[in-house]
Formats: sequence, C-alpha cells, structure tokens
Amino acid sequence: MQIKNHLKELEEKPWEFIREAGRIREKNFGGLVDACSIINARSGNCPEDCAFCAQSAHHGTQVNTYPLLPVDAVTEAANRAFEKGVRRFCIVTSGRGINSDKELSSIARMVERVRKTGFLPCATLGTLSAPQLRTLKEAGLNRYHHNLETSKKFFPRICGTHTFDERVETILAAKDAGLSTCSGGIFGLGEDLNDRAEMAFELARLGIDSVPVNFLMPIPGTPLENADFMTPFEALKSIALLRHILPEKEIRVCGGRLTSLRDLHPMIFMAGANGLLMGDYLTTNGRDFADDLRMIEDLGMRLHD
Repeated sequence: MQIKNHLKELEEKPWEFIREAGRIREKNFGGLVDACSIINARSGNCPEDCAFCAQSAHHGTQVNTYPLLPVDAVTEAANRAFEKGVRRFCIVTSGRGINSDKELSSIARMVERVRKTGFLPCATLGTLSAPQLRTLKEAGLNRYHHNLETSKKFFPRICGTHTFDERVETILAAKDAGLSTCSGGIFGLGEDLNDRAEMAFELARLGIDSVPVNFLMPIPGTPLENADFMTPFEALKSIALLRHILPEKEIRVCGGRLTSLRDLHPMIFMAGANGLLMGDYLTTNGRDFADDLRMIEDLGMRLHD
C-alpha cells in the first residue's frame, strides 16, 4: 500500500512530489553536501555476469584490466582527493570478493593509510565473510558498500551468477561487524518505478545509512549496450522517490548523472539528493572536481566537513 500511495502521488503531481522531496532534504540536511571519491583498485576479469558491468569477464568490453594496486598508489590517490575537500574515499575492487589472506592484508593497509590521510575510509570489495569484514573494521574501515542494484523481482534479469539474497546477507554481515553500510543501485536497467520503490523499501528495512544512485551508462560489449539513457525528468522523479521513502538517509548521486540529467543536473538537490560521488568512476571519466565545487557554491550549499 505504501508503494502504491507514493507512486500515485508521483504520477498525479510529479513536480509537487519532487519539490516536497527537496523540502525533506532541506529539513534533514540543510545545505550540506556529503562528497566521496573512489579508486578502482583492481580492474576487470570479474567472474560475475552483471549485465551492466564493463568489468565482467562474461562480456566483450575493452576495459583495462589490472591486479590489485600497490598500497602506495591508493594512498597517493586518496591524498589527491582529500585536497579537493572530499571527506570519504572508497577502495573498490572487481571480482566476487577478496581472494587471499595476503590480499586482505594489503587492503587492510590501504584502509589504515586512507584513515591517516584524514578520510572516512569506505570499501566495495564484493561478497566478504564476517572475519574479513571484522579485519577491515579493525584496520579503520568506516563504511562498507554493497549495492542491491534493483528490486528482488527484477534482479534475476541482470545477474545470474549470484542472488539478491546473497547481497542482503553481505550487508547484514557488514552491519554485524559494526560497519556503516552503503547500498543502492543502478536505474535504467529496464526496471520501472515500482522496482525502484521496492528496492528503496528493502534498503529502509535493512537500515542502510547511505544510498548511492547510479544511472546506466550503456557500455559497448555488455548485454545492455543498446539501452537508452534515462530521461532527466525520470531521473529526478527516481531521486525524489528515494527521498520520500528514505527521508533521513544519505542519497548520493553517482555514475551517469551528467548523461542522464543533462541541463537539469543541478536539480538533483531540489529532488532530494544530499551527496555526490566526485571525480572519476570505475571505468569511465567523471566530472572535474572544480566544476562540482562551483555548482555546489552557486547553489548556496557547501561540502560537509
């Protein structure tokens, strides 16, 4: 019934629904923007078959592939991002999870270094065990990111090598380890507003702290290479829907925001977002830090300290 009520209101009065989402954001977050940056610390050759992903070994993409980066390279990238004013830095690796104790030790050292830089360290490392998550927590990890991607009903259409429930189990394990959790999805996979609402209610049930919103950027060689970009209006409605369902949670707009929102890009905050992923994405270029910082200033907002 809650989903039906939200979707009915969104359909009948979309701009009022969007404006109200902005008011909810203003009430709970004021003019603060929570910014993060990421590094692709291991790229490509992923055994999972996610239909949208350039890094899957199942697809014929031209993505660069490389093993786990040295600790110093990750530290240098974190230092550059910190100078831009970003307060969160996320270490991301392709693949199902951490492959060995040696690899876990290296990533733990990365987390320790990032923490010393002054960041709140985050990580996106796939499906991890409870002991692995506790090791990273002890190293100083603040938040673990693991997207649901879409609704449980739609999930089998985009991934066949693991299940939606496995993703939920990883999130619960991260919470049990005492970590803050970050989980969201990708819009424009072929799902509808009902799927987005169902995902949002699942995130609410799980008690997620931060919700990243991505818009599909079709990658040549993937099963979704011919998908259409989401329209700007549809993107704004989707952000607003999340804000209505998750009024007090961070909603962070990430990949695909420029290509999907075009001239309406600054309106993400009016639609309820309060965060950004700044800098480059995993396999595609992002927006220049200076442009995002100027936009935030022009809107009378400021980065969260």
